[in-house]
Amino acid sequence: MKIVVHELNHVAIHVRDLNASRRFYRDILGLSEITRPAFDFDGAWFALGKQELHLIVGESLPDIGHSNHHFALRVDDPFAAKAELAKRGITAFEGPKRRPDGAMQLFFRDPDGYRIEMCSGP
Repeated sequence: MKIVVHELNHVAIHVRDLNASRRFYRDILGLSEITRPAFDFDGAWFALGKQELHLIVGESLPDIGHSNHHFALRVDDPFAAKAELAKRGITAFEGPKRRPDGAMQLFFRDPDGYRIEMCSGP
């Protein structure tokens, strides 16, 4: 039997403070919160186009420090996104900078230190 992967369904990350993370992803990034099944643990789900971001409340988080682990969100204009994020209280950025293929990348972190990229196509 051949395994057929259709798409990335969701990304799940552990967060310490669900309310702070919910505000960040809903109010700062503008993601739409979607219905979440009644699990026996706290969390929140957000739409990422056809995919989803799942927040799971956890006592401990992975050691993400200054690692390059991240997830990327495609946007039309990383420069405009940076200006809007700055208005919404984000102060630390890397970029926008050009990738070798011409795409532009902007990096910043969420309340738990997860690295997020906003990128545009080449």
